[in-house]
Amino acid sequence: MRRLNNIYIHQSVQWPDFTWDNGAIIPALSNIRHKQGRLKGNMEMLGFTQQKETILQTLTLDVLKSTEIEGEILDSDQVRSSVARHLGMDIAGLVPSDRNVEGVVEMMLDATRHYNKSLSKKRLFDWHSALFPTGRSGMHKITVGDWRTNEKGPMQVVSGAMGKERIHYEAPEADRLKKEMKLFLDWFNTKHSTDTVLKAAVAHLWFITIHPFDDGNGRIARAIADMELTKAEGDDQRYYSMSAQIRVERNAYYAILEKTQKGNLDITEWLLWFLNCLDGALNATDKTLKRILNKTKFWDKHTHTGINERQRFMINKLWDGFNGKLNSSKWAKIAKCSADTALRDITDLINKNILEKENAGGRSTTYILK
Repeated sequence: MRRLNNIYIHQSVQWPDFTWDNGAIIPALSNIRHKQGRLKGNMEMLGFTQQKETILQTLTLDVLKSTEIEGEILDSDQVRSSVARHLGMDIAGLVPSDRNVEGVVEMMLDATRHYNKSLSKKRLFDWHSALFPTGRSGMHKITVGDWRTNEKGPMQVVSGAMGKERIHYEAPEADRLKKEMKLFLDWFNTKHSTDTVLKAAVAHLWFITIHPFDDGNGRIARAIADMELTKAEGDDQRYYSMSAQIRVERNAYYAILEKTQKGNLDITEWLLWFLNCLDGALNATDKTLKRILNKTKFWDKHTHTGINERQRFMINKLWDGFNGKLNSSKWAKIAKCSADTALRDITDLINKNILEKENAGGRSTTYILK
């Protein structure tokens, strides 16, 4: 097994005394702070229903994309239903959620809704237990609700086929974890002069460098960053998803982490990457807002249009971001009706200028909102 680099930042005698160039950081940070303020102002002008809808979409996206970054795909309907139930929202089409879905949602909501609570060892163990309710990661049994041990050897990030593996990163030895995590938690729970947005970026890097668990370190690192970003805004209402933007930039995310962990303790480049990614997340929210406002206008326009409950349910699915192409067989399956009923529903909405056939070709006809 080939090691790409023998020296990591956690092996430095100065660890973890991070430094950065404020002159390079301040312009990007000022831009972020301006956009956060503008987004909050825009949200306050929305009605209560639209605010709730935005929060639901944001948290659903956050959970889905944070797990996708690690290569795990969750059922979007289950995630949305779980988030809605935890927020006390009564929405149509709620479905039961698997325990692993519930666990991720519980962790994310605990991080953001209780952002002013201290981050303790017990709280981290509870989050980890929620992520792995069966005590397994896939088929492999792991240590859950406790720091990793030396039993399986060093914690390494590896790529490549068997016999040609490359070690991209090796975390601190397990016998260092109690000391390392106490240092991290003491720092995290102490008020600093450092801007809280920058603190979120430092916390993300610091935690993921320690890599204290057998699995789930990335998801927990992102939850910790979200917790600090929520604190930066002083409001537990989430209107943008950092994880969704990291998912878009996943290759760059892993590349900058690897580069930073093999560099020195000047983390200016990592902070600039984090701020640029956060800028992308804030920009993406503008599109979400536009879609929600258009959805509101649509239903205002069709207040007196004859639309049955199946049609209403499916139209809302299209507004909220339907996965793939909608055809009559998918309509029948999702709406739990016969193929003939699905086709009648669709034809009726075409006649009412709500749906139209998509000019995509293929074997089956697909439909989109007009």
